[in-house]
Amino acid sequence: MSNGASQKVKEAMADFATTVDDEWALVTAGTEESGWNTMTIGWGSAGTLWSKPTITVYVHPWRYTHDFLMREDYFTVQLFGGGYQRDLGILGAKSGRDGDKVALTSLTPVALEHGMTFAEATTTIVCKKIYTQAIDLAAVPDDVMERLGGRLYIDEAHTMFVGEIVGVK
Repeated sequence: MSNGASQKVKEAMADFATTVDDEWALVTAGTEESGWNTMTIGWGSAGTLWSKPTITVYVHPWRYTHDFLMREDYFTVQLFGGGYQRDLGILGAKSGRDGDKVALTSLTPVALEHGMTFAEATTTIVCKKIYTQAIDLAAVPDDVMERLGGRLYIDEAHTMFVGEIVGVK
């Protein structure tokens, strides 16, 4: 990788790329002081953009976490070892608008300099938001629309949040 990313960042990127689809991950935005929310993600990518190591996550605007991602300059992504699928399932199905969904899980929130994580996370990737854009649904290939149309919510597209990786814990 020519962007000069540390070995720890490269390993976190590889772990994210192999984990997000099958085991899911969490994206969390906000701080203990300003308020925060987290949600489960199953879409994302890790790579290099503008010579920077990056994580890209996709969140639909009706998700409560979207508000925090739009407002904040940083977000975190958490990866977990086995045994947390139930917790991640709850955090993907419940909304933070309706109450403290984290209290329904076995996860322990931990404040960081630029956001929040969970004590049980095996890896936390801290990202500085560098680019945000709604997906252009007209540009999505027909086969993807047929396969995922219900999850793309034709009324309004997911927003792509690209974050430069600035730390790994």
